[in-house]
Amino acid sequence: MNIPNFLSLMRIILVPVFVIFIIQERYLSALLVFTAAGLTDALDGALARILKAQTKLGAYLDPIADKLLLVTSFVSLSVFGIIPAWLTVIVISRDMIILLGLMILTLLAVPYEISPAIVSKLTTVLQVGTIFLVLLYKAMALKCDETWLLGFFWATAVFTIVSGLVYIFRGIGFLNRANPQKE
Repeated sequence: MNIPNFLSLMRIILVPVFVIFIIQERYLSALLVFTAAGLTDALDGALARILKAQTKLGAYLDPIADKLLLVTSFVSLSVFGIIPAWLTVIVISRDMIILLGLMILTLLAVPYEISPAIVSKLTTVLQVGTIFLVLLYKAMALKCDETWLLGFFWATAVFTIVSGLVYIFRGIGFLNRANPQKE
């Protein structure tokens, strides 16, 4: 196993540790674990390119580790009422719709190429930022107006929805190109 794949595996291993800290209301520890996991995400991709150590395993392991961390974070934080459940539903629904679309394209043998949209990259930054800020807020036990957090939740929700729509329209485009309507 190469270093980038090991880092992805470490991110997966950190997920239950993160959840345990949330359950124990040890928000600073959860924040540190989440940050460490984020650093492994940045490092594994960079090292894979620098060391020319990109593997088929890594191509699957890295996105699985990313989604596992994000989905688990949103679910855990919403179960404990730290972030709104509606935001978690939006985040998970987008990912499920994308997966469903990929399954349909694969089952129909429709050729497609996955490339992240710019709005999708912004969505990921907002989703990670939401978790980070909420954990920071809880870890520092800040006693201030939470309106800014609500604004961040809504921004994350809007970008998540727009990103999901972009992928839906891309999927429809793949289907239309594979099955052109005869006039």
